[in-house]
Amino acid sequence: MKKVIVIFFIFYFWVYALANAFSKANADEYTNAVVGHVIVETINGNMNHNALLESELNRLAHNFAIESMVILQKYLPSILEGIAADMRLEADKRYKCKLLEGSPNGCN
Repeated sequence: MKKVIVIFFIFYFWVYALANAFSKANADEYTNAVVGHVIVETINGNMNHNALLESELNRLAHNFAIESMVILQKYLPSILEGIAADMRLEADKRYKCKLLEGSPNGCN
């Protein structure tokens, strides 16, 4: 089971490093440091996979939260405008139904 986890981490960091190599001109020092640390500690037999996984998941969650906030900040005016338009349409529909209440063409 430990071998599978080690292979997964090595593969994950290799793919991550490869993706960063094509997206940036400079190598990501964090990824290189982590991969080097994982390899050295695995060889020495001192690797704590749970702590590493927890740390990486926390880092990824933080990055995801930051990116989500940037996207929300960028598109929030459009989102709010769409919500306001839907609310106006609903208010108009209710007003129309209230005016036509009791007539044969009234709302159902």
